Amino acid sequence: MNSGVTFSKLAAQVKPRAVVEGRSVLEIPVKIKAEGVDFYYDRTRALHNITLQIKERQITAFIGPSGCGKSTFLRTLNRMNDLIPGARLAGNVFIDGQDIYARAVDPILLRRKVGMIFQKSNPFPKSIYENVVYGVKINSYAKNRREMDEIAEKSLQDAALWDEVKDRLHRSALSLSGGQQQRLCIARCLAVKPDIILMDEPASALDPISTAKIEELIFELKKRYTIIIVTHNMQQAARVSDYTAFFLMGELIEYDITTKIFTNPSRKETEDYITGRFG
Repeated sequence: MNSGVTFSKLAAQVKPRAVVEGRSVLEIPVKIKAEGVDFYYDRTRALHNITLQIKERQITAFIGPSGCGKSTFLRTLNRMNDLIPGARLAGNVFIDGQDIYARAVDPILLRRKVGMIFQKSNPFPKSIYENVVYGVKINSYAKNRREMDEIAEKSLQDAALWDEVKDRLHRSALSLSGGQQQRLCIARCLAVKPDIILMDEPASALDPISTAKIEELIFELKKRYTIIIVTHNMQQAARVSDYTAFFLMGELIEYDITTKIFTNPSRKETEDYITGRFG
């Protein structure tokens, strides 16, 4: 494949971000820091010495072929892997300077701060309204019904779904389209006021129109949240992210500003992957 042609196509979709919201990238605070992270499923080592820093209120894309460790690493950031028997982590992960694997950290409280959107939308078999306020109810975040209604409306607005469902809030969430269900899951995540949103291929099962809506939403949410997205779609990573991390066989091969990754990568493996030579 002619890598120059491919690079030019990808580069056309990358937005230069040397300055973000009036600040240079060096001025943006670090939100998440991983140091020497190894991860094991029983005796199988899935991650090898992952070290990187993720900036606050930026969109970071994790790319790489299937089985390269990007989703495994994503799940270390809210300790979802704790739920897998035999899984264990070595190294350190810090959020806002706190080691999230310290004994004093409650994983359930951590997951409220670090929300997650999965590849397949997973609305509960409840009404649209009950889906949005589910976490609000079990965590007693609302003092009364009026406050709960306000949270539901605000969350649906922030997920760009309110105008489409405001007249049918008490209908089943399963009646929504696939794209709407995914945005409903995002609204449910936003309702419990996270700081960080993890997205594991959130648009891979959606049609192009629904995918575009999700991408527009991701870019809008960046104003208030730190967002990390796992994607196999190189064009999507180029369009939405500020930073990109390339994983291969459990290793972090390259991590840099998206503009550089897609126009002038430092590693040949990165160039080979994004130009379609493998993966």
